[in-house]
Amino acid sequence: MNIAVFCSSSNHINIKFLQAGFRLGVAIAQSGHTLVYGGATGGLMDSVSEGAFSINGKVIGIISQAIIRMNRESLLPVKLIKVETLNERKSLMNNFADAFVVLPGSYGTLDEMLNVVASGIVGEHSKPLILVNMDGFYNYFLQQIELMRRELFIPSQERYKISVVQDIEQCIEMINSL
Repeated sequence: MNIAVFCSSSNHINIKFLQAGFRLGVAIAQSGHTLVYGGATGGLMDSVSEGAFSINGKVIGIISQAIIRMNRESLLPVKLIKVETLNERKSLMNNFADAFVVLPGSYGTLDEMLNVVASGIVGEHSKPLILVNMDGFYNYFLQQIELMRRELFIPSQERYKISVVQDIEQCIEMINSL
């Protein structure tokens, strides 16, 4: 199974997130799955790919020219696919993936996740998405979703739902149950 991981590339985040990302990468590889990620260096992207790479796991990176121009191209992927734009990168990652995992991140991570959710809502796919709410990182985001439900912006019978777990271990259990 190809598992796309959306996450931060910041080098300024707490080490606990980096350690969790590494554990996830190892678990993906140990389970015989392929890691699909943004192909960049830094932060959780490095940690997850290093985890998978450390036990000879299969790693596919998909990277845009803008990130390459920033000298952030990772050397870890077994296969590195270069595309022109971030939108092409998202599209290709979504096509490659059989499931998605969202770790803590910023604007790019939210963009990737919400793209998957929106396309799932309109029926373009039914691939599972697991949001790792480690240490309550996404609590406010989840509160916003609840507000949208209460105000009926999200229908009571959702066609596509995010699965929320609290840590990497729960995430790994959920991946293994797919």
